[in-house]
Amino acid sequence: MLEQLVVIISVTFLCMISPGPDMIIVMRNTLYGGQSAGLKTSLGVLSGNLIHITYCVLGIGWLISKSIVAFNILKYAGAAYLIYLGIRSLLASKESLIIKRLKPNGIARGVFFQGFINNILNPKGTMFYLGVFTLVITPETPVFHTLILVLTMICVSTFFWLAFVYTLDRPLIKSILNKGQQTVNRIFGVLLIAVGLRVAVTES
Repeated sequence: MLEQLVVIISVTFLCMISPGPDMIIVMRNTLYGGQSAGLKTSLGVLSGNLIHITYCVLGIGWLISKSIVAFNILKYAGAAYLIYLGIRSLLASKESLIIKRLKPNGIARGVFFQGFINNILNPKGTMFYLGVFTLVITPETPVFHTLILVLTMICVSTFFWLAFVYTLDRPLIKSILNKGQQTVNRIFGVLLIAVGLRVAVTES
């Protein structure tokens, strides 16, 4: 159990610090809408993680990984969504990076779903959790131990996003980035499109 715990903490942390679609979208929304937007986006990502965990526990993740059609549908849908967000960033390159604190019925409501959909449509999420539930958490792992390991993954992810968002929301960082707001918008646009294209060419 202790060895599994160490492995789970290590692989989850390494996965979290590796730049990817989730990190880019959380960073973008934090800089656009502040701490509130960043935390809501992170909550959407974490909710997506729960979906991945649930279907991997049920064995559906294995079926997706073995079905070329299902994997490709997931892959291309995720790629299209990232490219769409990237194009929106490029088109918004002249807007202020730090929007007047999020309107309750505006972008604040949408950022949760951006994080959720971005995570759900990311085939790497399926592959990561499938790997965890194949190599670390196996059918022979006791239910109680499985619960502890899953909660550990969620806790590591949660603490990472909290630290990430709070760091990005520091006044000094926002001030520096806001001075080059058009450049930042364009960078995020290019990054999102590039990641989307990379997802699209991922081999099943």
